[in-house]
Amino acid sequence: MADARPLLVNVAELLRHPASRQEVHVELLSEGLTVLDSVVPAGAPIDVDVALESLSDGIVVTGRVSAPWEGSCRRCLGAAGGTLDILVRELYQPEPQSDDAFPIEGDQLDLEPLVREALLLELPLAPLCRTDCAGLCPECGADRNDVDCGHQLDTRDARWDALDQLRGRLDHPTN
Repeated sequence: MADARPLLVNVAELLRHPASRQEVHVELLSEGLTVLDSVVPAGAPIDVDVALESLSDGIVVTGRVSAPWEGSCRRCLGAAGGTLDILVRELYQPEPQSDDAFPIEGDQLDLEPLVREALLLELPLAPLCRTDCAGLCPECGADRNDVDCGHQLDTRDARWDALDQLRGRLDHPTN
């Protein structure tokens, strides 16, 4: 995150008044987040729209984080991209009771780790330009989304041939 200050939220009043609520709406620019071939580009807008609800033992942050992503399609190597729209729900505690809770330091809650984790976990590991991408032809390298190169791909695995022969004998017994 380019400027983490907008993600620091003063929660002193929430901590003093259990069952109170505070809305947080922030847009900031990404420093760039990468997972394999997927990236939230540097300078891309990240929208954080969450509600903070105080409990007797901490604060629950619920809402959404969204950002654009881009990458290379795993099948055709073309451009892939879209928008991540992630629902988040996390617990913040002054003294975290578990590894899943985020800390509240002083009277401030830092949303930056939550935003970073949410985006990194949702970036696609194997991006596709579209769900029905036909990919590249393994024979000639043509993009099968754009042209029909005429090569027929045998998608059968030869290791299953013995089972196919057995199935043929069961379907047509020779007694």
